[in-house]
Amino acid sequence: MMSSADVVDFYTQLQNLGIVIWLDGGWAVDALLGEQTRPHEDLDIAIQEKDVSKVCELLESQGYKDVPRDDTGPWSFVLGDDKGHEIDFHIIVFDDKGNGIYGPLEKKSMYPAASLIGKGTLDGRPVKCISAEYMVKFMAPWLNKHGAKYVKAISALCERFDIDYPAEYRHLKKSDLTSAKQNDHRH
Repeated sequence: MMSSADVVDFYTQLQNLGIVIWLDGGWAVDALLGEQTRPHEDLDIAIQEKDVSKVCELLESQGYKDVPRDDTGPWSFVLGDDKGHEIDFHIIVFDDKGNGIYGPLEKKSMYPAASLIGKGTLDGRPVKCISAEYMVKFMAPWLNKHGAKYVKAISALCERFDIDYPAEYRHLKKSDLTSAKQNDHRH
């Protein structure tokens, strides 16, 4: 498990080296909300390709090793240590519009420039992360696979940041649930 102190320590080490990362996944949700909402098995990061070798050297000096997975590749891999800390790398290269291209160009997968403007806090520490709007967009397709943790995260982000719920999940909207309950009590 990764604690918020682990994430802040790692983020600070990279910042001190002049390396920019963006928190992604569950820690991005928590940073955007300003509090830890659930335990996290790993830390997902978006990182520029130019910085990967330096970060890998740093982590390897701290006992991190490759964690083999089915989705490991040149654009996505995980390093972990013997304490159970895992960092999931999502490697990007910026195009001329500021989009972070993720993977081969033919896959057309990217972090749009607007997704890389998120700001949050962990333990009172400001951090860069994926923006709330894009966290909702990125998580929505995974709701069926990851269930409750994504439902809670999407609902919290939509409510806090006044983001439209993804169409197939609008039934989760608290204001709709509240008005439905009020109507039930009237009948």
